[in-house]
Amino acid sequence: MATSRRIERVASMIKREVSLMLLNGIKDDRVGAGMVSVTEVIVSGDLQHTKIFVSIYGTDEAKAETMEGLKSATSYVRNQLGQRMQLRRTPEVTFLEDRSLERGDKMLILLNQLSANRKPDLEDSDAEFNNDEIDDTDDADED
Repeated sequence: MATSRRIERVASMIKREVSLMLLNGIKDDRVGAGMVSVTEVIVSGDLQHTKIFVSIYGTDEAKAETMEGLKSATSYVRNQLGQRMQLRRTPEVTFLEDRSLERGDKMLILLNQLSANRKPDLEDSDAEFNNDEIDDTDDADED
């Protein structure tokens, strides 16, 4: 079992190398259908398996096409990693789509909608609060 520091170093090296391959190495046209970036790499403790999370910008069809291209380029990516990195064994590569950016955007939109809906309610409650203060001063004048 490798140390956690070594696992992190191997993961960052894989991330860098796969990012370079996405820019220059992979010739499959399907991979170029959407803008692809590597968001995270998770390497198993024994350095035998790696999950590469990619974020794809584009339409749903372009995303599906890009994922198909990446899955077909898995053996090429593993071969290139074996040549570029000095590891005893080259890990098995799995590409997974990272949808966290999309979920984050949806959450921001929902939060903005909630705050926009809440502002009129706050203004109404402020107006009621101000009216209560005025009523209290009227009562004090009568005494």
